[in-house]
Amino acid sequence: MDSLKGRSWAAGRVIGAGLLIAGLVAGCAPSEPADPASGTPDASTTAAAPAAGASPGSNPAPSSSAPGTPPKLPPEAQLETDRLLILAAKANDAGRVRELIAAGGNVNAKDDIQDSAFLYAGAEGFNEVLELTLAAGADVRSINRYGGTALIPASEHGHTDTVRILIAAGVPVDHVNNLGWTAMQEAILLNNGGPNQQEVVRQLLAAGANPDIRDPQGRTALQNAERLGFTEIVALIRNR
Repeated sequence: MDSLKGRSWAAGRVIGAGLLIAGLVAGCAPSEPADPASGTPDASTTAAAPAAGASPGSNPAPSSSAPGTPPKLPPEAQLETDRLLILAAKANDAGRVRELIAAGGNVNAKDDIQDSAFLYAGAEGFNEVLELTLAAGADVRSINRYGGTALIPASEHGHTDTVRILIAAGVPVDHVNNLGWTAMQEAILLNNGGPNQQEVVRQLLAAGANPDIRDPQGRTALQNAERLGFTEIVALIRNR
């Protein structure tokens, strides 16, 4: 249900558009003042000059931003960086995702179909990309175009490691999407009840997910598992 298309063209667009953001970011970098005598910056004197009010030999004042902090981009560059970041996530290109995050990309920015780098990586089980987005401040409560968290499609698809990562990151386990389904309901209703789905249900139960939440037809997760003949999942829910 929440499976998203577009991987094949995404990689091509990332490569083709890669140089554009470099130009945009470079264009917004402040220029260094010129040396009045030579017309060029004097690196030796500027590097050695103490801060105003500092005594000789004193330590310089710390920078206002920590090393490695992503730059603040002007609006046009921000939009382009975010667009490229989403494309890189959809292509499962962790290296490019890392570069674009370092360049100031926003992992919570969404495209016109409400995909963000974080949401797409979670839905598709792109765990390296997912970890990068979480480290960069992904909003674990953000929702996709179906009104679901990243955990719901991850559960539907049986991405057991992804489910573990998302639960540990604090994604709500009982969120109900626009279709009236929780992660557990989708794990049961939209897959085959096999080992991966059993493990997903096991993890959700261990995280405190409520199997008694009813779907729009009034059925609980247990009732749906019984109706579909998923005996292993039935046992997991009954023995919780």
